[in-house]
Amino acid sequence: MVSKTDEEQVNRLENQVDNGGGGAWDYLCLVRKLKLRRSDKVLKHGLSILNDSNKRSSLGPEEWTLYEQVAIAAMDCQCLDVAKDCIKVLQKKFPDSKRVGRLEAMLLEAKGSWAEAEKAYSSLLEDNPLDQVIHKRRASMARAQGNLSGAIELLNKYLEIFMADHDAWRELAEIYVSLQMYKQAAFCYEELILSQPTNPLYHLSYADVLYTLGGLESLQTAKKYYTSVIDLTGGKNTRALFGICLCTSAIGQLTKGRNKDEKESSELPSLAAAALENAYKKTAPGKLSLLSSTLRSLKLS
Repeated sequence: MVSKTDEEQVNRLENQVDNGGGGAWDYLCLVRKLKLRRSDKVLKHGLSILNDSNKRSSLGPEEWTLYEQVAIAAMDCQCLDVAKDCIKVLQKKFPDSKRVGRLEAMLLEAKGSWAEAEKAYSSLLEDNPLDQVIHKRRASMARAQGNLSGAIELLNKYLEIFMADHDAWRELAEIYVSLQMYKQAAFCYEELILSQPTNPLYHLSYADVLYTLGGLESLQTAKKYYTSVIDLTGGKNTRALFGICLCTSAIGQLTKGRNKDEKESSELPSLAAAALENAYKKTAPGKLSLLSSTLRSLKLS
């Protein structure tokens, strides 16, 4: 994840470059370092350097890195002619490069030439079976074609080798959720929480999946993870506060008529409801009455 400091630095540099204050190369380097997807800006400011022979030559060997960065951004923006021109320059400089070959396959993918792209990716994998980018591109290509079962198969095979890839686990979880395969999605989020236990987004997504699954055990666990989100965010996550209230209401319905000892304390949902009301007073006072009505209907106390 990108830290708040890094994000502020990127935004500051972006604003500076957009307003003609210079620093385009520093901005492009930072975007590349942080692996951000700001393709329109990269394309615009990258071309401003590549189209100026003096600026381009001053980069030294980094010139070729910029050609690659601009080619990928151009494909993302569907400026395929620009991407093609950048790749041609790289082909001329590095005629036998597998890295350039990967760009050629990505261009075929961007054009929608799925069969040709798949053939190109498969050929590259024969030379380097551990190329992570190509494995993930194949999964993305399957998903883009609507072949979700194929994307699941490819991602699962990939994760057997590269188990620490957070992006792949998150992608797989999102596909499972889209197919309503919530138990499988829950497993993916468990893996993410194990590897990044202080990331509140993974706790929140896991809680959402468990709440959707339903059942007393899942709801109780979901409530715990919504609570952990509150702890990790200093009580500032509205979705988690709502989650606690919804879980409490659903658990109350399932445990109706049971002994008091089996029921949960009402202190946490009361605090969550109060925090929600305070947040709405500050940010959306016009909707406070609607919130209050909704909370009353949940019968939290």
